[in-house]
Amino acid sequence: MSTTQTKAGTGVERPLSPHLQIYAPSWTMVMSVVHRITGAALYFGTVLLAWWLIAAAAGQAPYATAQAVFGSWIGRLVLFGYTWALVHHLIGGIRFLIWDFGLAFEEKPRFFLSKLNIVLSVPLTLLLWVVGYAVK
Repeated sequence: MSTTQTKAGTGVERPLSPHLQIYAPSWTMVMSVVHRITGAALYFGTVLLAWWLIAAAAGQAPYATAQAVFGSWIGRLVLFGYTWALVHHLIGGIRFLIWDFGLAFEEKPRFFLSKLNIVLSVPLTLLLWVVGYAVK
């Protein structure tokens, strides 16, 4: 397998970028991918949120339908997943903001922030749901 490629018409050899499969997965890489996935999930979850708001504005019957969907076990599971995606994406965004300031690029702080992303997102999501049910 060649690690260089000749640029067409120039005869100049350029190094090839390694394919994604060559890299061993790291926490930073995995959390970056999960950050993108949660961003996409938030898009679809926001569509559901918009549906609920439109149903609330449309009247009692459409709102009752939306409440029945979101009140079912699968609806609550989707809402729980949406909450986790929101919290996880927020923490990941804070991690990226820290990196934007040029901080925590060394191996240990980078690994710590990546692990903290998943370690904090689950209990914070559970805490939000406990508080939500307590207020309800």
